[in-house]
Amino acid sequence: MPEKTILHIDMDAFFAAVEAHDHPELKGKPVVIGSPPDKRGVVSTCSYEARKFGIHSAMPSRTAFQRCPHAIFLPPNMKRYHEVSGQIMEIFRRFTPLVEPLSCDEAFLDVTGARYLFGDGPEIARKIKAAVLAETGLTCSVGVAPNMFLAKIASDLNKPDGLTTVPASEKLIAEFLSPLPIKRMWGAGEKTQAILEAHNIHTIGDLQTVNPVKLAGWVGENSAASFRRLAFGIDDREIETASEEKSISNEITFDEDQVDAEVVETALLKLADKVGARLRLAGFYATTAQIKIRWKDFSTITRQRRLDPPCCDDITLRETALELFHKESLHSPVRLIGFGVSGLRKTADTPQLDLFQSSEKRNSTKREALSRAVDRIRERFGRKSIRRGSTLHEN
Repeated sequence: MPEKTILHIDMDAFFAAVEAHDHPELKGKPVVIGSPPDKRGVVSTCSYEARKFGIHSAMPSRTAFQRCPHAIFLPPNMKRYHEVSGQIMEIFRRFTPLVEPLSCDEAFLDVTGARYLFGDGPEIARKIKAAVLAETGLTCSVGVAPNMFLAKIASDLNKPDGLTTVPASEKLIAEFLSPLPIKRMWGAGEKTQAILEAHNIHTIGDLQTVNPVKLAGWVGENSAASFRRLAFGIDDREIETASEEKSISNEITFDEDQVDAEVVETALLKLADKVGARLRLAGFYATTAQIKIRWKDFSTITRQRRLDPPCCDDITLRETALELFHKESLHSPVRLIGFGVSGLRKTADTPQLDLFQSSEKRNSTKREALSRAVDRIRERFGRKSIRRGSTLHEN
């Protein structure tokens, strides 16, 4: 099995950043989201400009006002924040179906199986950061690591707009963790931190060298065992997706509006390939395919067709994408092209197959086997090791 690649993505001052994006006059100013300073309540979050004055989450708003009287206090607009969060999570799922949201502004992603599609961990992180910035105007910080604990720590080290990669070797991981304060440890709350610091344990490096028996006596056997594993970067937890995907899609916005049908078709075929690879990676079969076209004037159309039998192979998806595209006339330059599938299921079987459908099913099975063989070649030798040929049925 390939070594895991986990990303932890954390939006930078999310609520305040959304407000500054929607209201450009707020950019560069200390913005505080939460209760107004003349009422009892706390700060939900604040911009980095406000943090320079010592303002932080959960601080009483009155205290925040005392520290920065010229700060701009705004009430939370949760409907808007969740709307933007939905955009962001959709971007994440373009790269992998294995997404575990922790809140509306952060998530873990397992991109192990997506590396042959999009590059190594840092390259995927850069692509996600670029997509989030281009489509929402917001920045995020990303940690790239072999597991969730290390990725979470890494994402917080170079905020805002950071990208931190944790080394993969055991020795380098221990060195990476050693100088960090114990408050970075999962499970080390304020009371535990006080106990450890009373015994001269101030950094994760101190935990790496402490006598395990003594540590168990201070914090209990279970916590001691957990701290010892985490201190050396050992974390075997798996990504837990919130729910199964209902659809998978990819789209591309052209740098310049396109009037050349061949250019649009080429982009559409690449999108179909990516969707097919994501389908197989997630273990799904699709029952419906859809294209999306956005014209120069931003008007948008979608066209869809049922897939019978359900499929996950590249060839059928490409054929369907082109069939839907060729039914539309390019009456205007194309700004965006997209391809997606929905009606996802874990099996390609359909009830009461007749003889014709059985023949179609056999053909679909062959195409799926071919697509999975291509996946294995690309996983081993890189995505460019095998390319689509001049006709639709060649790979």
